[in-house]
Amino acid sequence: MSQLGDRARDLYDRLRARPRLLARLGLALVAAFSLLAGLGVGAWTSVCRDCPSIAQIYVWEPKQATRILSHDGRLIAELFQERRTPVSLADLPPHVPQAFIAVEDRNFYRHRGFSIRGIARAIVVRLPVVGGLFNRRAGGGSTITQQLARHMFPEQIGFERSATRKLKELRVALELERVYTKDQILEAYINQVNYGHGWHGIESASQHYFGKPATELNPAEAAMLAAVINRPSRLSPFRNPAAAEQRRNLVLDLMAAQGYLTRAEAEAWKREPVPTEPSGRDEGQLAPYFVEWVRDILDDRYGYDLYSRGFRVITSLDIDMQRAAQAALEAGFKRVESQPGYRHPKYAAVKEAGGVGGDERETPYLQGLLIAMDPWTGEVRALIGGRDFEDSKFNRAVQARRQPGSVFKPFVYTAAIASGIPASHVIFDTPVMMPQVDGTTWAPENYDREFRGPMTLRDALKRSINIPAVKLGLEVGIETVAQYAQRMGIETPIPRYPSTAIGAADVIPIQVATAFTPFATQGIRAKPRPILRIEDSEGRVLWETRPDTARVLDPLVASVMLDMLRDVVDHGTAYSIRDPARGNLPYDVPAGGKTGTTNDATDVWFAGFTPDLLAVVWLGFDRPKKILPGADGGRYAAPVWADFMRAVYRGDPPLRPTPQPWEMPPELTTQTVDRESGKLATEWCPPSLVYREIFIPGTEPTEACDLHGPGIFGGRLRGILPDTAVMDTTAGRGAWPERF
Repeated sequence: MSQLGDRARDLYDRLRARPRLLARLGLALVAAFSLLAGLGVGAWTSVCRDCPSIAQIYVWEPKQATRILSHDGRLIAELFQERRTPVSLADLPPHVPQAFIAVEDRNFYRHRGFSIRGIARAIVVRLPVVGGLFNRRAGGGSTITQQLARHMFPEQIGFERSATRKLKELRVALELERVYTKDQILEAYINQVNYGHGWHGIESASQHYFGKPATELNPAEAAMLAAVINRPSRLSPFRNPAAAEQRRNLVLDLMAAQGYLTRAEAEAWKREPVPTEPSGRDEGQLAPYFVEWVRDILDDRYGYDLYSRGFRVITSLDIDMQRAAQAALEAGFKRVESQPGYRHPKYAAVKEAGGVGGDERETPYLQGLLIAMDPWTGEVRALIGGRDFEDSKFNRAVQARRQPGSVFKPFVYTAAIASGIPASHVIFDTPVMMPQVDGTTWAPENYDREFRGPMTLRDALKRSINIPAVKLGLEVGIETVAQYAQRMGIETPIPRYPSTAIGAADVIPIQVATAFTPFATQGIRAKPRPILRIEDSEGRVLWETRPDTARVLDPLVASVMLDMLRDVVDHGTAYSIRDPARGNLPYDVPAGGKTGTTNDATDVWFAGFTPDLLAVVWLGFDRPKKILPGADGGRYAAPVWADFMRAVYRGDPPLRPTPQPWEMPPELTTQTVDRESGKLATEWCPPSLVYREIFIPGTEPTEACDLHGPGIFGGRLRGILPDTAVMDTTAGRGAWPERF
């Protein structure tokens, strides 16, 4: 040491002897220091040029998932770029933030946003001369504030391991510490970071890892979430439970070492198992077609904000009814596929072979839909647009165009009743030939290719006979029929051809549901209303919808049609709804509706309603083909509707009380008529042909029946009945229909 001291003194003496050299050396040192300082300032300025501005830091808000909720506030699904629902730090148990501080930044409340030691280590290990002497994986050291900085601005700061990133973090961290309190920074941090599997923020992570809100986390669960953020992909308990448990236990040890837990408490919480599969329920899997419909509506209105602003979308969906609809439709699929005549690919076999793959518009297996809505408000209570959303996102409920078959006939009969033709009006079910514009001839047929002679409108609708519907459409005018259908809710083009009367025009199922609401409400049309209101993340209402309703039918006209459609369910082609061996819907649940079957049995329908609920069911193939021999709406669609309604009104527990029957307007009158002549019944009319009919005042028959009694044969000879007509004197009110 003495020799080193002697040399230093000797150098000092020589420099003193040469003051000019000493001055030059001093200037060189100052210049070198200035150069280094300048380079540092330049580097800092360059880094800061790419940093978020102070204004950005002031106005920053975390991206939040939009929550799609049922009408009673239950979560259905989330729309997001980052799946996040913020939670207040004050609402969390103390051990939750303590777990994060213990493992990520034990000096969080004592530093000013950065750690000198951490920054120095991160820089040193990257110097080419000394970097190899250190483990590069030890080059972390970011404080919670610095971590928040890069999670707030990932595009501008990034996640690469570099000194530049550290400087950017430092710049933003200093500003964060200046602008926000420590608790605000910690709250933003636990709500911002990624917990793996696309779950951002502690609330989303807590719901999906543990099936509970973050406010209910215990210390072991809090430690697990604090552990996983270090490396979410590697430390996920679903993928690597051993590593996740080891890291969680480390967090518990650190919490004990820092006084947040006792050693005994830490050891006790270590015995808690780690989760091995997601616990949170995602109802979006139950109602994916409904969610996608809502998303499409909102996307047009809000665009990018829909996925980042944390909206609360309160919809009209009833989750319990959605489940009932799904169960009813699944049972309907199995009912069809189990029939001996079914010759198409079955759903289970297609899925076992890997499904159809991707977002396909068509699937090879049987498809279907069910729409349920409140006929008074249009609120959509359930919607299923297909059998498997993963196979096909094509929403048949709101996008498909299919022929409705006889489901269209009520619009023909509505036009007739509205024009003053009574339900007792007789039309002959006899052959008819109609010349077409192309020179050909069209001869409509009934489903069984038989003819029944004279039929009242009520019986023709109840038994869904085609030829009377075509003749009635021509009698009132196809143009008038089309206008009524459009007024009631059908928006697709309606060709003005005779075949339109029996459902040859394509329709969209959701529009069929709309068009049937006036029957359930005795004249009021209600358009579908899937969204009730939208709130921002603070609960402020941004948009609130109102029922879109209008009176489209005279109450008397609608009430007559309602009574005729009730006859279809209680005694007609939809009797399977009441049949104890099939639909088994009790008679004390008032109901009306109409079956529908297209040519070659490619589509089967039922559109029906109670006083407070309407539902439409359709089954068929995306590429139309015969479902199976003998398939029709009464056999296969109506039982699905009945299963759904039975779950609603007779479930355990019931989802709704049984509604009171409709009240008929007192202005309607009743008369006893003969169903063959449509005239007032006499003492000679057979009891099986006599029934009570309701009338709009002024449309009642005034003549007595002249088909029965002493002049019955004379009546036929006088031409009252054509000789080709086949009289059906056995089908009285309430008789079993020939085909369902």
